[in-house]
Amino acid sequence: MTAAKFSHRVFSGIQPSGNLTLGNYLGALRRFVEMQEEGIETLYCMVDLHAITVWQDPARLRASTRELAAAFMACGLDPKRSILFNQSQVAGHAQLAWVFNCVARMGWMGRMTQWKEKTAGKNAEAESLGLFAYPSLMAADILLYHATHVPVGEDQKQHIELTRDIAAKFNHDYGVDFFPITEPVIEGAATRVMSLRDGTKKMSKSDPSDMSRINLTDDADAIASKIRKARTDPEPLPDAFSALAERPEARNLVNIYAALAGEAPEKVVEDFAGKPFSEFKPALADLAVAHLAPITTRMKGLLADPAEIDRILGEGADKASAIAEPILDRTFEIVGFVRSRSR
Repeated sequence: MTAAKFSHRVFSGIQPSGNLTLGNYLGALRRFVEMQEEGIETLYCMVDLHAITVWQDPARLRASTRELAAAFMACGLDPKRSILFNQSQVAGHAQLAWVFNCVARMGWMGRMTQWKEKTAGKNAEAESLGLFAYPSLMAADILLYHATHVPVGEDQKQHIELTRDIAAKFNHDYGVDFFPITEPVIEGAATRVMSLRDGTKKMSKSDPSDMSRINLTDDADAIASKIRKARTDPEPLPDAFSALAERPEARNLVNIYAALAGEAPEKVVEDFAGKPFSEFKPALADLAVAHLAPITTRMKGLLADPAEIDRILGEGADKASAIAEPILDRTFEIVGFVRSRSR
């Protein structure tokens, strides 16, 4: 069988489930923009179907979807250069997910780290089927567009591996070379930004403590205050980054500085070697404010016109559907579904 050739195409998505954080910006959004600037075909999605795997207030979900779209654009994503849309407007995501539900295996889902984490200490049988099966929907999100690359954080790498497994099994089961074996794109100094209160835990918008994270909606004063109060240890910065291996809070702040400054963490430690955090934190706060305050301002301006955001998402959904429909039609043909050519 001759190997199929797939055009270089990027897909990624974020759940619209509350304030985006500095972690989302450094771990995902900034990389999204970089890939757009590289001239690659890019699709970025507000994955609202994933959001409802746990109950969402409908009004809040709509607001969060618009807020996420505003954040995408405020960070530099241009709807004329990238396709921006919300998942539920393209029916092919759910349709292909059903096909993949019949390709994937229960054991694959049960081994997913995030499923185990979300159900730890709980009655797993009380969770929604959607929560259990959502990695199959994630695979459909990606493969519906024959995406070849997905920028993700380290914690999402397992889901891309599952996507690859589903693509490979579908191709094998039906004797085709139809779906690409997607590659994760994981790089950068701060692809996994940690909590400002606990350097062993990921910065999360769901953390009960607002002081654990920097939100993209925080103003300059809030950003500076949170960095000033971030947990550290009493020791000054060492002269080698490797010396921070057992100092998670200190390492996290150095990584954040490095990512914002576009420098290697080793260079940051070299520049601040021997200095206390009382000197390092103000420098980090100034750097964070310089990067994030303009994003906050742009977001507020965009959110002042929700109808325009809806128009952009609708236009993006039309563009996404134009790519997805022939891929979905061919999938159905491969599977053996009878399709009317007059529809």
